[in-house]
Amino acid sequence: MNITATAAHPSEAQVDLLAVAVDEEATASDGDPLVDALDRALAGTLRRAMAEERFRGNAGQTLTLHTAGQIAAGRLALIGLGPRARVNPPALRLFSGRAARLAGAVGAPRLGLAVATGMLAGRDAAGPPAAQFLAEGATLGAYRFDKYLSEDKRTPRTLAHVVLLLDPAAAETLPAITRGQRLAAAIGRARDLVNEPAGALTPTALAEVARQIAHDHKLDITVLDSQGCRAQKMGLFLAVSQGSPEEPRFIHMAWKPAGAKQRVVLVGKGVTFDSGGLSLKTNESMLDMKTDMAGAAAVISVMAPIAEEALPIEVHALAACCENMPSGRAYKLGDVLRSRNGKTVEINNTDAEGRLTLADAISYGLDLQPSAVLDFATLTGACMVALGPHTAGVMSNDEALCTDWLAAAATAGEEMWRLPLPERLAEQLKSDVADMKNTGERWGGALTAGLFLKEFVGDRPWLHVDLAGPSTADKDVGPVAKGGTGFAVSTIFEYLRRVSLK
Repeated sequence: MNITATAAHPSEAQVDLLAVAVDEEATASDGDPLVDALDRALAGTLRRAMAEERFRGNAGQTLTLHTAGQIAAGRLALIGLGPRARVNPPALRLFSGRAARLAGAVGAPRLGLAVATGMLAGRDAAGPPAAQFLAEGATLGAYRFDKYLSEDKRTPRTLAHVVLLLDPAAAETLPAITRGQRLAAAIGRARDLVNEPAGALTPTALAEVARQIAHDHKLDITVLDSQGCRAQKMGLFLAVSQGSPEEPRFIHMAWKPAGAKQRVVLVGKGVTFDSGGLSLKTNESMLDMKTDMAGAAAVISVMAPIAEEALPIEVHALAACCENMPSGRAYKLGDVLRSRNGKTVEINNTDAEGRLTLADAISYGLDLQPSAVLDFATLTGACMVALGPHTAGVMSNDEALCTDWLAAAATAGEEMWRLPLPERLAEQLKSDVADMKNTGERWGGALTAGLFLKEFVGDRPWLHVDLAGPSTADKDVGPVAKGGTGFAVSTIFEYLRRVSLK
């Protein structure tokens, strides 16, 4: 998709569909300069239509009308964002995503995007420019995963050109458009990986995707097979993988710019299919378990924009990739496994496998002597029970790291909420025959999963993101498509951008 910017007035934009972001204040009767200018150009038709359709700029409202040649655009759409006090820069991603979907629905090849006057006058000057969110949302709003549909069942892709009605002479505009497109490409790649059937995206196939990204962006990469993982004494990871005939792969990607003063390790859960092992899931619970590698998809995919933007910070992405399957070779309840760092773990649920793979990956990452370790995993259904399907749970042993991370999430527009790591719950992980068990009791399951991982971190600053809920979506909403969402890519990039400026 081609995205450009122009200083032309929206009424003069040569596009098939002109979409204007408005809030409730912009639609008030006392007027907004842009809305009023469009209404005058349309001889009062716009305000009349707003009154007749009771369009007030509420979040989710859309008003579309043909312009009958009175302005340059063939169609005009007002897209509501709600009260001005709640409108922030990431809301522009939602707006442009909805506009791109509308353009696709009406078959408009050229889409113009404009924002009502004054909507973002108080935006955070240190955050990403509006152009980044507009470009990102428009690109993601056009995303579809349709590679397995027959040609006659695919919706034609008509949207080819997006015009941002912004000042292209502004120093931030064009670089921001490029950054938005780079981030959207990384999010789209993560979505593709999550959406792929598990029969196609095996651990070996995921490793090949990582190799291609590394080759294209001049990243270092090491991929360990089962023999290499045995040499690393990854007893927990290998136990999870042993029930499947598919070979495990441990992926290590690295961006190492000259003069980097900080080193960050990103760890992503990479279980490409989770049947639950011998603690077998129900059919209903297993239906979407091809998505259990969304954490790995995020950390692998974000390495591309990190390199493209040449962030001056050393970044390592790790993913222990395998399938968790039942078979005569599968690890068993009651087994005692030895981790890479020497701790022993009694298995009381083979469906709590993600924390086992992460523990060995974190141990590997600690050998790199990072300033911080961040892990991302579709780890527990308990986190979804606590926070719902749209919000990720965050746990950390370091206040400064957690504060910086949540600030980056707010700027990136991804919903996250900090959860505690109460030491009293660690009692649930005590074992009579090993250093610890891999699960606790039912209540507080997301927290005991975090406490399990904390045992393998030591004193290193560490942050855990349980993205079981927001890693997938059950319907299309603006820039988010049904299926894999690419959640966390935006926040990871924003966090690293901030760290690199320190």
